[in-house]
Amino acid sequence: MSAKNIHHDLVREALAADGWTVTADPLKLSIGRHKLSVDLGASRDPIAAERAGRPIAVVIQSFVSRSQIDDLHHAVGQFVVYRALLRRQDPDRVLRLAVP
Repeated sequence: MSAKNIHHDLVREALAADGWTVTADPLKLSIGRHKLSVDLGASRDPIAAERAGRPIAVVIQSFVSRSQIDDLHHAVGQFVVYRALLRRQDPDRVLRLAVP
């Protein structure tokens, strides 16, 4: 399992403050024998779910390396892979990217 992003707890707190319930930390996905983890899975509480709807998965990126362009490439690459997997494994879940 990879280490948590430096903004992980902050994003988790922001989701809770906005009425989301974290349901997976991390959200596990698989492709064949390979196991992947999206940083967080969350859903709205039952009352808010009637208003807002769908569960989410959140990829958290911090952009702290020497090259923000490399960080951007990494973030977009992760996002595209996770989005494709979610479309197959959990099509109701919406993927979001959290950045500072």
